[in-house]
Amino acid sequence: MTNKQKRYEALVQVYHKELYRFAYWLCQDHSVADDLVQETFLRAWKSLDSLLDQYAAKAWLITILRRENARRFERKQFDYSDVEQDHLVDDHSFTLEQTMEQTMIQRQIQALPEEYREPLLLQVVMGCSGDEIATILDLNKNTVMTRLFRARSQLKDALTSPIEQHRGVK
Repeated sequence: MTNKQKRYEALVQVYHKELYRFAYWLCQDHSVADDLVQETFLRAWKSLDSLLDQYAAKAWLITILRRENARRFERKQFDYSDVEQDHLVDDHSFTLEQTMEQTMIQRQIQALPEEYREPLLLQVVMGCSGDEIATILDLNKNTVMTRLFRARSQLKDALTSPIEQHRGVK
């Protein structure tokens, strides 16, 4: 096995699950998420020699995945009226209340404007630091931190029940 193959297999092993989780959050479709991750790793294989810093691998792969997701919309038009909404569920069993809460949180995150949703997903789903998010999104770190703060504030406001809002309790 060549050194390139070993490096590639190590990347797949370490980042496949995280990339799939992020891809699913982006598209909300299991088969599209699979395709995005597969395309990401195919492109990663083709340009693996350009990855000089192994510590930058996560950001590099996320950037590739984001570009692949954008290419999806360039290639074809989607009819969302017939799309069935599946939910990503871990292998743990959830109570009905926990499942409903998780679904509500996912919907509220998806409802955030993209400029706030994407940094939040990179932080929460992918575990990226503020510096990594700034690199991936090609933004200033202060801008990233502001967007994360606003995303969390909007999410908190959206998840606060109308009764609590009426009482002034937060």
